[in-house]
Amino acid sequence: MVRPYLPLNALRAFEAASRHLSFTRAAIELCVTQAAVSHQVKLLEQRLGVTLFRRLPRGLMITEEGLALLPVLRESFDRMADMLERFEGGQLREVLKLGAVGTLAVGWLLPRLADFRAKFPYIDLRLSTNNNRVDIAAEGLDYAIRFGNGAWHDIEAEALFEAPLSVLCIPPIARTLKTPDDVARQTLLRSYRTDEWPSWFEAAGVEPPPILGLVFDSSVLMVEAAMQGAGVALAPPLMFSRQLAAGEIEQPFPVYISKGSYWLTRLKSRPVTPAMETFRRWMQQMSEETQTAAPA
Repeated sequence: MVRPYLPLNALRAFEAASRHLSFTRAAIELCVTQAAVSHQVKLLEQRLGVTLFRRLPRGLMITEEGLALLPVLRESFDRMADMLERFEGGQLREVLKLGAVGTLAVGWLLPRLADFRAKFPYIDLRLSTNNNRVDIAAEGLDYAIRFGNGAWHDIEAEALFEAPLSVLCIPPIARTLKTPDDVARQTLLRSYRTDEWPSWFEAAGVEPPPILGLVFDSSVLMVEAAMQGAGVALAPPLMFSRQLAAGEIEQPFPVYISKGSYWLTRLKSRPVTPAMETFRRWMQQMSEETQTAAPA
């Protein structure tokens, strides 16, 4: 397909002027004169046969025609800028967009990212977090790491590892917990999954008490509340190994329950890029190491 001549200088001048609503400020950004920006916009208006700006005494007002053109230009310039940024040191950097459950991102993934970057410096990993509710298509993600049973509609899911839950609390509270029965007399911090505490008490051989504690949508927040003495948390010790090692929290009983696994997921319709395959293999290696060290 033969493209018509694209007046790039004029398009760039219009896009900058539309953001600033000022030829003067657009000129400063583009390192040209105000007259040059005004001239380029006028040339674009003549080419298109429309008026893009209303010239006002104290600036500019974009017209409906200008508003129709602007989103296309912004997206195009953003995509070009993104591609140019991917060239570094004479090598094309591959972008990988990843979404992850916040607890896993903070407690498990971040400590391992230095290893990933050292091994694969050409992959530009862009990480966002969520509370296990994610729309991969809407957010433009290559992968999402989520917690559950692996059954999501139109999703390819690859199991990573389990992260069993156990009681976590600050040392002063831990010293008062002689048996699992003592946990029932504490403030129970909980997630929106209402069956977790009853399952833990059942595993510990204790009659579950009424579960009336605070509800959190993130284990990170829950454990932070526990570290501030608000109660005892039921959370995955694997994700809080640094806090356990530092003595900030303790796990008073070796009683675990499992409510699911972490999964590496992608849309079935999403073609696997080289960067995605590289990340998948690295994740599997890290997951195997984690499973080797995980409690039975």
